[in-house]
Amino acid sequence: MDITSFIIYCFIVTFTPGPTNIVILTTVHNYGSKKAMEYTYGATIAFGLLLGISALLNTVLITVIPKILIGMQMIGTIYMLYLSYQIYKMDSSEPTDNKTGTFASGFLMQFLNPKVVLFTLTVIPSFVLPYYTDMPELSISVIVITIIGFLAFITWVLFGAIFKQFLQKHKRVVNVIMALSLVYATIMIWV
Repeated sequence: MDITSFIIYCFIVTFTPGPTNIVILTTVHNYGSKKAMEYTYGATIAFGLLLGISALLNTVLITVIPKILIGMQMIGTIYMLYLSYQIYKMDSSEPTDNKTGTFASGFLMQFLNPKVVLFTLTVIPSFVLPYYTDMPELSISVIVITIIGFLAFITWVLFGAIFKQFLQKHKRVVNVIMALSLVYATIMIWV
């Protein structure tokens, strides 16, 4: 397994903007870091749970239907390119109202977040299952990815708190950089 590509892929996908990260940033802006952390804990637990479910599901699917990996990679690629485009054209000057910065809403958001669902369905078969199929290795992979996701969420909380004015001033450049990072992550699915 190319551990470097795996780690880079996980970092790029979890750190680039998506529904969860944007809600975290909005929650910091509207309700403060403490409320955003509550949301983050719920999102992290659900993220780990989704990864665990995905690892089990993919283990079964990869042995029963080996060609499903290509289909999942294609769907993930299309969606990630769509997200890149959405980030590129995003107008963050429009205010978003978020009154649900709770543990429960963070938990639920992960199950409704297509970026997370597609990521959890593609990361294990793309980077782990070709090399490891035993439960200890899969469990370690799930834990590592969950920790990376938590670090991404925390980073968005800190980022929002520290750079709020700078981000608002340079939103176009930030959107372009985030969109290009997501395109890079999409390419890494196929490398």
